[in-house]
Amino acid sequence: MKTVLGWREWVRLPALGVDRIKAKIDTGARTSALHASQIEPFERDDRPWVRFRVHPLQRSRASVVVCEAPVVDRRVVRSSVGHTQVRWVVATELEIAGRRRRIELTLTNRDAMGFRLLIGRTALRGAFLVDPGRSFLAQKGK
Repeated sequence: MKTVLGWREWVRLPALGVDRIKAKIDTGARTSALHASQIEPFERDDRPWVRFRVHPLQRSRASVVVCEAPVVDRRVVRSSVGHTQVRWVVATELEIAGRRRRIELTLTNRDAMGFRLLIGRTALRGAFLVDPGRSFLAQKGK
């Protein structure tokens, strides 16, 4: 059974240590994107990794989470206004509405955007439906 989400939801990224972050659920975007700063590539066990910082609360620098994750890829991503950018891609676990699933996230600066996390349709496919007229349904569905 598919879980119904609103157009914005509070979610967790437990493997990254992000316990609460507001996400825009965006079926118009294929890829999910996380606001990340100070992205530093490094190697661990002869594999590429990245270390980065996440400020999970919009318009607040008070809370910061330092994250590390193995690199899945580097991809060219086209924004909704047509700009292209090469981004680091990591795989992590998303927890939403009491469900966990592995998703890929691109890392980018989203300071100018309204949400620190954008969940695209690839992460939603097969498990979720979106009601664009409602918000924060995940907490009610637990």
